[in-house]
Amino acid sequence: MRGGKRMASLVPWQGGGLDHWIGSPFSSELWDPLRFGSRDWRRGRDDDVSAVALASVDWRETDSAHIIRADLPGVRKEDVKVQVEDGNILQISGEKTKEKEESGDRWHYIERQRGSFLRRFRLPENANTEGINCALQNGVLTVTVPKKEATSTRSDVKQIDIA
Repeated sequence: MRGGKRMASLVPWQGGGLDHWIGSPFSSELWDPLRFGSRDWRRGRDDDVSAVALASVDWRETDSAHIIRADLPGVRKEDVKVQVEDGNILQISGEKTKEKEESGDRWHYIERQRGSFLRRFRLPENANTEGINCALQNGVLTVTVPKKEATSTRSDVKQIDIA
């Protein structure tokens, strides 16, 4: 500590809590207590599946829209798909590909994630799926789902005469 301020560690933090020890819920691997001796034990997930964890998402609702932002660093626009399935399931998927390897290259450390990712969200009834807009800027995908205009329930009321 210097001057009462604590300096941040330069060692990358892979998370904490129970999933740190038993692996990610997105991992295709089962927890293996013998794996702790391997070089890769701290990751707790395999490289091909772990990219799904990198698609961190924020969903916020405003008066006029649902705004979903996903962090997709290093993912090209051509490698991302945004779809609506079954009328109200928003699906964001894609792939972060490996860098081209030159013959003779020696890797000293591989920490950046790559692989496929998939996130699905059930949209509420007030979502207008016909008006969805998407933009990918600076590694952040923004999906804007406008809300349907509110309809008055009073116009749906029909008076029935009693005989």
